Amino acid sequence: MNGPGIHIEFAPELGLFVPHGRRGKATEVVTDGAATLGHVVESLGVPLTEVGTLLVDGRQVPVSHVPAAGESVAVRPVSRPQRVPGAPLRFLLDVHLGTLARRLRLLGVDTAYESTDIGDPALAARSAAEQRVMLSRDRGLLRRRELWAGAFVYSTRPDDQLPDVLDRFAPELRPWTRCTACNGLLRDATKDEVADQLEHGTRRTYDVFARCRECGRAYWKGAHHDQLEAIVERALAQAPGRL
Repeated sequence: MNGPGIHIEFAPELGLFVPHGRRGKATEVVTDGAATLGHVVESLGVPLTEVGTLLVDGRQVPVSHVPAAGESVAVRPVSRPQRVPGAPLRFLLDVHLGTLARRLRLLGVDTAYESTDIGDPALAARSAAEQRVMLSRDRGLLRRRELWAGAFVYSTRPDDQLPDVLDRFAPELRPWTRCTACNGLLRDATKDEVADQLEHGTRRTYDVFARCRECGRAYWKGAHHDQLEAIVERALAQAPGRL
């Protein structure tokens, strides 16, 4: 780029995406005079899914703004909770976020998940077709224009990922209503209905069951229930009033 120079400053929350030399201060960027501000921001490493307000000399501008020489740009993160217009809040997660997908489903959040790597174009197309928010740590995927909406997952630890997503999007929680395997809705089931999935000890010990309406998988309060209950309780404590 050899056009007008601008000064750009990124909010601390976006520091993960920008080189160390651009963190915490305004730095000069030379543009080509034709690129939009959105393009400039992305060229510096920040996916637009993570950008909230763009301020130029103190006034808010759209990502389509073409910066002029000498302008000072402030890039702010998305506000929380982030509102996604136009459809019920639903998510799509890529192959690397299986644990997060299961935990969101445990909380009753509509969460599609690709257990194999189907490629960025297919993921972006599904996000658009089903109007799902794409959650990923793949910055290239989040820059694809065909995405309906997207968000970067900042941590590699599921224990941190879940509260971050809940804080950012404030989804309605309906624990124990979705299949953690396929995302289908659960219904109450009798022991006889799920008998073919039960070991003898389970048939003798448990009497309350649920079954997925889509894949038929049976659920009961088994050996791991206390661990799952702890996840649900932490989520509900973080999000009072979202039931």
